[in-house]
Amino acid sequence: MRLVPWQPDDLARRLDDVMAVYGEAMGYRAELLEARRGYIASHARRPGFRAVATLTNEGHLAGFGYGYQSIPGQWWHDQVYAVLDRDARATWFTDCFEVVELHVRPPAQGHGLGARQLSALLSMANGSTTLLSTPEADEQTSRAWRLYRRFGFHDVLRNFRFPGDERPFAVLGRELPWIPPRG
Repeated sequence: MRLVPWQPDDLARRLDDVMAVYGEAMGYRAELLEARRGYIASHARRPGFRAVATLTNEGHLAGFGYGYQSIPGQWWHDQVYAVLDRDARATWFTDCFEVVELHVRPPAQGHGLGARQLSALLSMANGSTTLLSTPEADEQTSRAWRLYRRFGFHDVLRNFRFPGDERPFAVLGRELPWIPPRG
């Protein structure tokens, strides 16, 4: 496996693979995936776009992650911003890099790929803070939750329901820059 930085054109070129990994990792139905395809394709044109991919030796996509500058007018930004108080808005959204997607195919999970992707993505991120959302889960058994906690993410908002998804989500944040541990 190798981790590679992606440019916007790389995401667009591999969009079918991205959607397959996204669907497997999130457990989304095919019709929901098709509805989100256009959104994901458009994200590559957002300010501050950064992306990484994990490729197998054969070039198959095992995982990916991307994010961009979180600004007013973006759906996720506006959903979360609207429910935070003034102090939280100032803390988290003044200069924020939003981790939009971070996924690893289920058969490849548990081998450190998500951690490598997140570390690389945060190392490339511009901003003084970073935010992400993840489905609520048992923090002791969820790989994603353990990963985010290991990376110093803490609660910003819990049990939030985004329109179009029946599951509750947590919004987690941390300060930037990310300095990977040595060793």
